[in-house]
Amino acid sequence: MTESTGGVTHHRRTLLTTALGAAVGLSTGVAAATPPRRRAAEHTQILGRDVDVTRATPDVVRILKSYFEAKTAADLDTTMAHFSQKMTYVDATLGWAWYSREELHDLFARLMPNWPRTAASYPTRIVGNTGSAVVFFTDTPELFGHEIRPVGAVNFEGGKIVRWVDYWDGRAFTMADIAEQRTPADRFPTDFGEKGLARTAPRAIRSAVRALSDALGSGDAHSAASLFHPDALLEDLGLHTTVEGRHSIESFLNSALRSLPYGPGARVRHVSGTGQGGGYEWVNPSALAPRGITALELDDTGLVTRMTSVWDSSLWPDGAITRAQSATILQ
Repeated sequence: MTESTGGVTHHRRTLLTTALGAAVGLSTGVAAATPPRRRAAEHTQILGRDVDVTRATPDVVRILKSYFEAKTAADLDTTMAHFSQKMTYVDATLGWAWYSREELHDLFARLMPNWPRTAASYPTRIVGNTGSAVVFFTDTPELFGHEIRPVGAVNFEGGKIVRWVDYWDGRAFTMADIAEQRTPADRFPTDFGEKGLARTAPRAIRSAVRALSDALGSGDAHSAASLFHPDALLEDLGLHTTVEGRHSIESFLNSALRSLPYGPGARVRHVSGTGQGGGYEWVNPSALAPRGITALELDDTGLVTRMTSVWDSSLWPDGAITRAQSATILQ
């Protein structure tokens, strides 16, 4: 088609200029919309490893650094000095629980003398403060026979640990070993020590958890995705899956949410963290994997920049895992 008149030429140029301006965010007289800023990453060294402490206060980093150094050194007295006299420690994957400092002391007293010098327990990411925190850490195979990478929900009072609950994927233990060591469902502990704790998580993280858990729990993928930063990450460590970007996250949730254990039927057990991030433990009696934890990192406007969910995929058949993983393939 030939542009035969000045009016047509001017009209086409206007359309092209408008389209180009929209594409690069430079429409006439209007500044480009700027997406919410993400916080620059900050790291520290603990036991010779880089630890992401971007959303952790210095005081909680000091406490956890001291704890993991003592545990790795198999220093029983110093390790136990980090715990309050009244405390709860639960392994939410194996269903093992210790409801007193003495019980936990006796456990470490049996285990630590057998740990070789190469054994280590070290954090990789900490989110929170000395009220409550979520800590990602690694236990090397020398400690418990297999490498495990738990996510711990930790509550403190007066600088001491009053509650610690670990969540991890049981497949790290191999299917045979996890089946042998997991507490049977009819005897699995239901008391995870959250009752009676002071509410330390501020309104910002509680509001973010409420909005996200409500959307996920009702199966509303669109509303859930709207709570994410445009460049957010969704990580599901049970599925060994990472999805990047709000649009891809919505596509994944549209396909997979109905089957995910933190989806329909899930309810919040406990919230930890600060206004910069934290996480929530959840239970879902109708799911094959009925409990887990979802860690959240937030930007300054309250949008989720990173969501990491951990649950025991050994409770799922292989085919169900494969089907859920296939939801990451965009259609």
